[in-house]
Amino acid sequence: MELPSFKVVSGEKPREIAAQVLLERSRPAGNFVEEALQKALAAARLSPADRSLAHELVCGAVRWQATLDWLIACKTGRPRQKPMLQNLLRLGLYQIFWLDRVPNHAAVYETVELAKRAGLGPQAGFVNAVLRGYLREFDATRERLAALKISQPPLGYSHPDWLVARWQKRWSPEKTAQLLAWNNTPPATYARVNTLKTDPGRLLERWRAESVEYDFIRRDWFDENLVFELKSHPALPELTSFQEGSFYVQDPSTLLAVRELDPQPGESILDFCAAPGGKTTYIAQLMKNQGELAAQDVSPERLQLLEGNCARLGAICVRTTLSNSTPHFALSPSLFDRILVDVPCSNTGVMRRRVDLRWRIQPKEIERLRTAQLRLLSQAASLLKPGGTLVYSTCSLEPEENEGVLGAFLGEHPDYESMHQRELIPFQDAVDGAYVARLRRV
Repeated sequence: MELPSFKVVSGEKPREIAAQVLLERSRPAGNFVEEALQKALAAARLSPADRSLAHELVCGAVRWQATLDWLIACKTGRPRQKPMLQNLLRLGLYQIFWLDRVPNHAAVYETVELAKRAGLGPQAGFVNAVLRGYLREFDATRERLAALKISQPPLGYSHPDWLVARWQKRWSPEKTAQLLAWNNTPPATYARVNTLKTDPGRLLERWRAESVEYDFIRRDWFDENLVFELKSHPALPELTSFQEGSFYVQDPSTLLAVRELDPQPGESILDFCAAPGGKTTYIAQLMKNQGELAAQDVSPERLQLLEGNCARLGAICVRTTLSNSTPHFALSPSLFDRILVDVPCSNTGVMRRRVDLRWRIQPKEIERLRTAQLRLLSQAASLLKPGGTLVYSTCSLEPEENEGVLGAFLGEHPDYESMHQRELIPFQDAVDGAYVARLRRV
C-alpha cells in the first residue's frame, strides 16, 4: 500500500517538512534522516526560525523515538500505528514534553491540523484525544519520564537495549547515563580558523561584521584561538567568510588525530581515508602548503566533496586520488613520511550528530567493521618509510574497533611499535568521541 505523502513546495510549514522527512525515513529503502532532511530543506523556502524548527522537530523525534513510542503505546494500547499516524503523534508529543518554545495548546492544534492536511481526517480526532490526554497528565507524565531514566535507561534515554548494556559493562551506570544524555543533546557548531587564508584576529573581526556570535574553545590538543564555538549566526554558506574559506566547520575531537600525526612543512604525507576533508585541510594548514599531501578515498562523490573543500580553503599541496587507482606522487621515493588512517567505523562517538545511527547500527556491524579496519591499516602500513609516523583513528567508542584493531595489527607487524594512544569520551572531554593511536615503523 502506498504511504501518504505531503507535496513539498516553497513556503511549506516546518511541521509539514518534518512529517514528510520522517515519512521518507519510514519507507523500506528510506535514506538516513539527515540526508532526507537536507534535501527537503533545500526544496523549501523557510525563514531561519522555521528552518530551525523543522530541523529540531525531525532530530528530536528521531532521537527520542523509543520514548515517544512508549508514550504512544501507553495511551493507545498498540505498539505501533501506521507510519504517518505514528510520526504525527511523535511530533506532537515531542513538542509537548521536549520543546519548550512551542506552547502545548499550539502543539496539539498544529498536529491535528497536520493530520487533516495529510489525508488522515478520520484519525484527527484520535490524534487530538491522545495529545490532550497527555496535557491533562502533563506533570505526572514528566515525573514518569524522569523515573524511566533510572528504572529503564534504554527506554528513558531512547537508545537500543544492546548498546546501553554494552556501555554499562564498560562504564558505571552514572557515566553511561551521562553519555546517553550527551547523545540526546543537539550538537554545538565549531569552526576551525583556516590560517592558509586568514588569522584569528581578522576572522573574528569579519564575524562581528557578519553578525556571528562566538565563544572561545580551549583543549590541550590544539593551539589557542584555533577553534571557536558558533553560538548564533546566519546560514553558514551565505557568509562571505565561509565562501572565502576562512574557516572549516568540524568538532574539536577531529583535530587530535592530526596533532598526533604532527605534519611538518616539506614532508610527504598520505591521508588514507580522506573525505570529506576536515583532517586533510588541517594537515595542509600545519604543513603551510609546503610538501606533498596525498589524499585518497574510495568514493568518487566523496572525493569530489574533498576537492571542493580543498579548493575553498586554499589547500594547494593536496593531490587527490581514488583508493582503487594507482596514485602518482611527485615526490620520490614513493613511501611517505607520515600516514593518517582515519577508518570508517561504527560512529558511536558521534551519535549526537548522527541522530538516525542508533536505530540502524547492529552488534554484528562492529565485528564486520573491525575486519575492514585491520585490512585498511595493514594496507596503509606498507606505504610508510622506516622511522615514519602512522596514526590510526576512529570516531568509535568501541574497544574492538580501537585497542582491538591496534593489538591485532601489532601482532601481525613486528616492524611497528605503539608510541601513544588516547581516547576522547564525551562525558569526560566534552567533545565527540574519538580514538587515536600513534605508531612508528622501526
